[in-house]
Amino acid sequence: MSTAKITETARYLTFRLGEELFAINVFKAREVLDLSHITRVPTAPGYLRGVVNVRGNAIPVVDLRMKFGLPQAADTLQTRIIVMELQVDGQSVVVGGLADAVHEVLELEPHEINDPPSLGMRWRTDLILGMGRRNDRFTIILDIERVFSTEELSAVTDSAPAAESAAVNA
Repeated sequence: MSTAKITETARYLTFRLGEELFAINVFKAREVLDLSHITRVPTAPGYLRGVVNVRGNAIPVVDLRMKFGLPQAADTLQTRIIVMELQVDGQSVVVGGLADAVHEVLELEPHEINDPPSLGMRWRTDLILGMGRRNDRFTIILDIERVFSTEELSAVTDSAPAAESAAVNA
């Protein structure tokens, strides 16, 4: 289980993967983009969908469904790219996360957040900060920086320049 305990009211960007509702701290999200052309990257890890052009910069896009071991699904009109700025090992990394849909910014008080259950969880509890409660629904609050290992982010960011030059030369 994640060692961080949520002790302050915070705002979370909520998004859906399959039937599950997830959230990340809103300060980790730079922007939410409509799905646009994603340039594939040869020899990239399976969860790396490719890169997108965001104001002249190649941003790697990770398919969050694949990252969490969910079955692949076709993109829809609601599919979005969440552009996130993550701090990993003291380094700032910008990466896009492909989500089935983005819902809202949700403000949660500490008393509205439960610890993740230690048994019967489908998801790795070390990646979860807590379970947000709103009405009768739970939202899985991710520690998004722990979702990606240093090696994975290195592979993702190293793939972006190659894809950017391939897209320019195409």
